[in-house]
Amino acid sequence: MSAFDAQTRTLISRAQLNRPLARRIYWVLLVATIAVFTLVFLFPLYWVFSSGLKSASEVLQSPPTLIPHSVSPHNYATAWSDFNLGRYILNTTYYAVGALLLQLVFDVAAAYALSKLRPVLGNVVLALMLATLMIPATVLVIPNYLTAINVPVLHLNLVNSPMAIWLPAVANGFNIFLLKRFFDSIPEELLAAAAIDGAGPLRALWSIVLPMSRPILGVVSIFGTVAVWKDVLWPLLVLTDPTKMTVNTGLLNLTGDGIPENILMASLAIASVPTIVFFLVFQRSIMSGLTTGSLKG
Repeated sequence: MSAFDAQTRTLISRAQLNRPLARRIYWVLLVATIAVFTLVFLFPLYWVFSSGLKSASEVLQSPPTLIPHSVSPHNYATAWSDFNLGRYILNTTYYAVGALLLQLVFDVAAAYALSKLRPVLGNVVLALMLATLMIPATVLVIPNYLTAINVPVLHLNLVNSPMAIWLPAVANGFNIFLLKRFFDSIPEELLAAAAIDGAGPLRALWSIVLPMSRPILGVVSIFGTVAVWKDVLWPLLVLTDPTKMTVNTGLLNLTGDGIPENILMASLAIASVPTIVFFLVFQRSIMSGLTTGSLKG
């Protein structure tokens, strides 16, 4: 076996791929697999967008139609103008951006302290943070809600307040762990040299650590934004004012108002556009987030 084959070891060796029959079978299976997975992931999107172009009776027709018999683009205009989708999307963007900014401030500070400042019992604190990841999110819903309606000591009611969305988003042990792992890979010699030049911990964080941490900051930002945007249960509990709802909770409330199915599907299609655009723009960073922290250095 050549050195190249040893470094690029896969299920099928280069020698097997050089055989005409094996090469044909390989490409047939590869193309078929890609086609099947593409169909599985893209068909729901096609179904939502095409259903938004159908009449109400055609959406409910059995058997369903893959191609609309009569295209009605005005369904999208009706969904946008009649159901306040612009307001819901703007609200969700506001909550996501606010949660992102708070995460970047507090999660970065926590990860930097655990990684470089190394406080007493820092490993215990990190272990407790990671232990919270083992608790199902639904188990924490009731305690979090009781806290939101009556914040201890301050006795504040955060219902219908952006802080009800932002504060739980900041307490993210996974993001803190990702940041700490990346900060651990930054050489201590750089911080020591900065300390010799008179830079304190905050100056070192601002001038050395953060500029070197742009990749992981981008990954954490994407994860934090997506988590707030896709959440349904928590906003449904703490955002009861229709003018302050997120796009997911707003659409959920529309399902019980006797709205025609084609208009509802058009609303769902419009609501999915921001997340699709977000993925297309940041897909490289999203994919890199799958391996961030797996390698050190």
